[in-house]
Amino acid sequence: MLPANCHALSSCPRMLLNPALTAIMVIGALRPAAAQDTPVVDDLQQFEQRRTDAYAAQLDAFLKKWLVDEYPRRAEQAWQRDYNNVEAFVKSVEPNRQRWQRVVKPPVLKQTGELERRPHPPLSHRGGQWLTLPLGGLTAEGLLALPKEANAENPVPLVIAQHGIGSHPERTFGVLDEGEHYHRYADELLDAGFAVLAPMNLRSVERRNRIERLCRLADVSLPGIELVRTQRLLDEVLRDPRLDSQRIGMWGVSLGGTATMFWMPLEPRIKVGVVAAWFNHRRNKMAIPDHRYSCFLETKEEHAFFNGWLTEFTDSDVVSLICPRPLLIQTGKQDRIAHWPQVVEEFEASREHYEKLGLAERIEMDLHEGGHVPRIESGIKFLSRWLKEEDWQQ
Repeated sequence: MLPANCHALSSCPRMLLNPALTAIMVIGALRPAAAQDTPVVDDLQQFEQRRTDAYAAQLDAFLKKWLVDEYPRRAEQAWQRDYNNVEAFVKSVEPNRQRWQRVVKPPVLKQTGELERRPHPPLSHRGGQWLTLPLGGLTAEGLLALPKEANAENPVPLVIAQHGIGSHPERTFGVLDEGEHYHRYADELLDAGFAVLAPMNLRSVERRNRIERLCRLADVSLPGIELVRTQRLLDEVLRDPRLDSQRIGMWGVSLGGTATMFWMPLEPRIKVGVVAAWFNHRRNKMAIPDHRYSCFLETKEEHAFFNGWLTEFTDSDVVSLICPRPLLIQTGKQDRIAHWPQVVEEFEASREHYEKLGLAERIEMDLHEGGHVPRIESGIKFLSRWLKEEDWQQ
């Protein structure tokens, strides 16, 4: 039975056109007289809030289902890997590599001036040089240091030491490293006979968030820009006859691990990789909040989201764009970026690519009891084996 103040629905055409308003008015008419002191607008505000919350929850569930639950089926269709031999494998993932390039979106940056080298006082005891290379409106900058024994008759391998989001090139050498989180790993590389190039990437969450917004408007990404900056530095640095251009590795920590994972599929000159404090169960890390780890979806790190990333590129799939090159994953059980059993699960999926090619010895995991840090012993050992001892590239 209709309320007394509404004779018939046919005489209330506005209600027929707006079901939500009809519901509010009917509910209001049925309330006890004492409750009708509250204005109808309050009911509309509450109703609108619930309606919008319900829509947001609907979108959240819809997208998470697509990104996470439906990922295996989608990836199975996207990847057509051929494990018959290495050459066939590399050829089979080339379409995915092209699509990965569209995620990273490296721009075209051309050198527009000479490389400038300046002595760098914080690393004077290591003969460190600060490099600046003009690239139009940008510059590529970084820190270069060579071991004393490097010469044209005995060229040495080069390792790109990439700092994290709260750091800078000098910190990889132990300079201004409060708490010694980096354990002077670039310094240790020099002692082990490697040359070190430590590129300068943009520091801080706030800065990267701001620049990444502009990058999206320009259809590029900040990791893509920083990849090309490093590539142009490599072009110049590798002219030095004291460096072996065929033996280049990369060891990145935290956001430097991001760079290692993002860049190696697109830069074949990097022959060996070490990823510290980054490798993860990428779908969960990005989209599924959990008290056992920090989920990017719940943070202010907007810079960490890239268009199309989880269409087909969880970490174990990106590894197949690095394979057959040697790769070491360093993960601390106390590192809150991940729930380490999930990282192990993702690593096992990564190792399958190497195992199916008969190259299981080229991928390792250093699962340690520490936190968000590089591990010197396993990193130096791995890089020494694959850049100095093994003639695997032949």
